[in-house]
Amino acid sequence: MTKARKIASDVAFTPSVKAIQSRKGSRSAYARMESGAGWATTITIDLATFISRQTSVFLATADSTGQPYIQHRGGPPGFLHVLDENTIAFADFRGNQQFISAGNLAENAKAHLFLIDYSTRQRIKIWGKARVVEEDVALIARLMPPNYKARSDQAILFHVDTWDANCPQHIPQRFEAADVARSLAERDQRIVELEAEIARLRRMLE
Repeated sequence: MTKARKIASDVAFTPSVKAIQSRKGSRSAYARMESGAGWATTITIDLATFISRQTSVFLATADSTGQPYIQHRGGPPGFLHVLDENTIAFADFRGNQQFISAGNLAENAKAHLFLIDYSTRQRIKIWGKARVVEEDVALIARLMPPNYKARSDQAILFHVDTWDANCPQHIPQRFEAADVARSLAERDQRIVELEAEIARLRRMLE
């Protein structure tokens, strides 16, 4: 008996999802995607570059009963580390110490990362499994951003099973405050230079 080919997108496209896709007319398009390259199952160079630029990520977990929870994690660019083609890691900074994500992962390793870059209007969805690492002092130190005012005594390692990128439709375009401030500073400097040049030319005409 031939074993059915495992399709990466089946992690999201369950039989009930496929049934709705069929009823609403999108199943044939996704079936063509599945018969071709399908969703990626490793971290590509482009994805690694995207991850390295992010200052924010949402981590979704669920407990053993399926009760979901979403946690935001943020930091300077580079706080998310790609360790290899299947592993993303980050230092879990101390916060309110509710430990909901950690508790969920102790019961259920399945997890999801949602990354959205408002400046480029791009979002990435990553399915996988995650675990909390508490005793590896060297790893936690390696994952801590340099000179960042935060403390961490544990790390989260996320194993990537598959991922998908969404189109930019309906994503509002927003920019990081630091990027806006830098652009305004460059503009103001250029204005100063132009005003000085105008003053110099006026003196030449006097």
